[in-house]
Amino acid sequence: MKKLLLAIVLLTAITAPAQEYHKYVNPFIGTGGHGHTFPGATVPHGMVQLSPDTRIDGSWDGCSGYHYSDSVIYGFSHTHLNGTGVSDYGDIMLMPTMGEPSLDKKEYSSTFSHDNETASAGYYSVLLDDDAIKAAFTATPRVGLHQYTFSKKGQANIVLDLNHRDHLLMGEVRIIDSKTIEVLRQSEAWARNQYVYARIEFSKPMKVTAVNNNAFAPAKTTDTFFAGSLLALSFSTEVKKGEKLLVKVALSPTGYKGAAKNMKAELPKWNFKKTRKAAEKLWNEELSKIEVTSSDKDKLAIFYTALYHTMMQPNIAMDVDGMYRGRDNEIHKAEGFDYYTVFSLWDTFRAAHPLYTLIDKKRTADYINTFIKQYEQGGRLPVWELASNETDCMIGYHSVSVIADAMAKGIKGFDYQKAYEAARHSAMQEHFGLNAYKYQGFISIDDEHESVSKTLEYAYDDWCIAQMAQMLGENDDYLFFMKRSQYWKNVFDPEVKHMRPKKNGGWDTPFDPREVNNNFTEGNSWQYSFFVPQDIEGMIEAYGGADAFEAKLDEMFNAPSRTTGREQADVTGLIGQYAHGNEPSHHMAYLYYYVDKPDKTKQKVHYILDNFYKNSPDGLIGNEDCGQMSAWYVLSSMGIYPVTPGKKIWTPVQPYFENTVIHLEDGTTKTTGKVMPVDNLRFLNYTEEEYRSRPTSVIDSSTTDIVPVPVVLAGGKAFKGSMQVEMKAPFGADKMYYIINTESNEHESRTFEEYTGPFEVTESCQIRAYAEKGRTISHVVTANFVKKPNDYTVRLLSEYNRQYHAGGADGLTDGIYGDGNWRKGDWQGYQGQDFEAVIDLQKQMPVNNIAANFLQDSRSWILMPVKVEYYASDNNKDFKLIGSVDNTIPAEDYNTQIENFSITADGIKARYIKVKAYNYGTLPDWHQGHGGEAFIFIDEITVE
Repeated sequence: MKKLLLAIVLLTAITAPAQEYHKYVNPFIGTGGHGHTFPGATVPHGMVQLSPDTRIDGSWDGCSGYHYSDSVIYGFSHTHLNGTGVSDYGDIMLMPTMGEPSLDKKEYSSTFSHDNETASAGYYSVLLDDDAIKAAFTATPRVGLHQYTFSKKGQANIVLDLNHRDHLLMGEVRIIDSKTIEVLRQSEAWARNQYVYARIEFSKPMKVTAVNNNAFAPAKTTDTFFAGSLLALSFSTEVKKGEKLLVKVALSPTGYKGAAKNMKAELPKWNFKKTRKAAEKLWNEELSKIEVTSSDKDKLAIFYTALYHTMMQPNIAMDVDGMYRGRDNEIHKAEGFDYYTVFSLWDTFRAAHPLYTLIDKKRTADYINTFIKQYEQGGRLPVWELASNETDCMIGYHSVSVIADAMAKGIKGFDYQKAYEAARHSAMQEHFGLNAYKYQGFISIDDEHESVSKTLEYAYDDWCIAQMAQMLGENDDYLFFMKRSQYWKNVFDPEVKHMRPKKNGGWDTPFDPREVNNNFTEGNSWQYSFFVPQDIEGMIEAYGGADAFEAKLDEMFNAPSRTTGREQADVTGLIGQYAHGNEPSHHMAYLYYYVDKPDKTKQKVHYILDNFYKNSPDGLIGNEDCGQMSAWYVLSSMGIYPVTPGKKIWTPVQPYFENTVIHLEDGTTKTTGKVMPVDNLRFLNYTEEEYRSRPTSVIDSSTTDIVPVPVVLAGGKAFKGSMQVEMKAPFGADKMYYIINTESNEHESRTFEEYTGPFEVTESCQIRAYAEKGRTISHVVTANFVKKPNDYTVRLLSEYNRQYHAGGADGLTDGIYGDGNWRKGDWQGYQGQDFEAVIDLQKQMPVNNIAANFLQDSRSWILMPVKVEYYASDNNKDFKLIGSVDNTIPAEDYNTQIENFSITADGIKARYIKVKAYNYGTLPDWHQGHGGEAFIFIDEITVE
């Protein structure tokens, strides 16, 4: 009888009618603060995100197009990004008005009040105050449905403005008939080459009443076809008081025919209420995959809104017939899978994609099939893909994490061998510091910016590839990538117990673990010193064992919550130096579990759940980042977290809710809850052996161990006279060897000699060194030292930004030139001020030429000086102008470039040379950072 009752209960749990989970969703969560979410109408993973735009610039808190603090709506566009840190999308913007139509944004925009605004899953409405128009929206996967209710009679207008948010390259509007138009919007922003086609249908005839464009149209069809990089139109009709005007907008990435097919298949009729109900049904089906029980309505809203945010992307990016625009910009057909876009992989590999492996295995396989097609069509796996474009935003090649995690969990539906081929190919490239990483075992400041973060994330990704290789029987590759997965040891300093940047073969100094700088990706050393998910036991050992590791975690969580260095908007939600508002910290609270301190994991995780997620517009402590911030909440509240994606086992924590039921795609359910002991979280398909073992990430050192590279320590890269050089092996070594190469010995036959103690160099040289332990040797590390070509000294009369110091004052005349990658630290940066310095030549001498190099990267606010002046003096008091150079490079030129500002001095005699460069000043309105202060970047002043 008990078995029968249990069977009935289980059957009831599976077949019971779904609750209306969509009612728990509050789309306004994250629209305030720094959440960067939007409140508009969309369906799970839909192509359309129909939402109001209250910001039309690229401001930080306007990335989604909407911010809760605003009071003006400019229009309603059909594509938006959920919680990203860079603006894009905002395609096909429509705005209703009444009276004489205007195509001026200031005229057709309208104020609004949150008192007259409503948002729910699949629905959004607002009252536009200026003309008292109620605007309501819902959607299907590929079609947005507008409903405008007019409070008075008169002429109603629908403004279509294609010059909205990102840069319009070319727009087209084709008038098919009085109720139908077709639109192409080709634009660029974060993604450089975007195509959005649309079919727009009005519920009643409309006529064109205003046009603003800058291109001609065929002479005989000027009333039916409009084109240009400036394009806006108004469509008008007479309406009665209380009349409703509906507009359908179908999108397609492939063409007008695709948009028409999408319209016919998904929304052939005009029933707004029925379409909204269908959208809500789609959300109920998705949200019902996880049932949580709580008497706290706010917690239910937070949980289901978090789950909702994880389901807003990736977005379907193919037409109903499977046609899509590939990475090669050609049209293809998806066979046997659905093609998607918006892969914020640096964020989402950590928790969002592992969540999908649990509740959305079919889409997980589709995502990986999309990756494979992008590899075949574009030459590599996606990094941060948007609209079939690679933005190359963020770091790593974290597609491989998603693939390895799916393979480890047995998800089928994609070609494992092809996926492995693509993963291996991505790891063998030579861009973004990979060349240095492959050949010396780490990335230094000299090689690439964000060197520490890239080294660490590449090492984890390589471990993922190794797991794939092992599953496929590629044993040689398994060993190769497992060795690379230990390269994290080359940037770990056991003395200070931190990951820290290297420069010229040694540690970069001075070192402050709180400093946010260009050696880390959106963070500092604290926020990266625990990122070794592939070798947690090895990391614990490197810190000195379990007690020392626990103490280091305690130190991080208890440190003052203040960073130094660059202001970084992403670093929010600080508990000590833990930053929950940004992804690199997300696994850290779970690391206590690995030193047998699960109570500390629970304390930290539950504190974050209680305090950093709220049922309010500012309810997210940081950017949503395409579902990652919310995925952390969903998984943590269920009692699990994927510290190491690519392993089947999850790391447990005490569940947050009274009861949680997970409905899996095979029809079974898994249950967890607050009263369940942590060690009984058996709702995944573990083997008994896997379940009994604590989740670990041990690397077999007997076959894949490495010897970390030695550290070459000296007083700096440039020296006068002579300099002492010392070598150390941070992880210990039996022996170290080195060789010194100079111009004077370049023709000699020389070999490495054993290091026995510090030695002296007296000329410019290259030192190459390696360490040996047992029968294993390290990579060779290289350090280049330059004997200064002069004995000049420099006195700075301006104050540089300490992030961009180039080695201090003497770094401007040391004979070492900065290159185009200014983030490596070889340039000196001055913001909001002129540059002024005096060079002491040490004695009076004839001067024939004076020059200084400056850099421009306009997107990064670095602009050429307006003018550079050179002065001469004998007494360091009375300076005479001897020449000036005016800048000729426009600030609008976005190419990164170096310019030499040089004058001929005709042998004038002087001891002191003053250089003064005039700053561009405040960034103008056309610049995305308008209102901010420009930088001057200078490196290497030469006096001949």
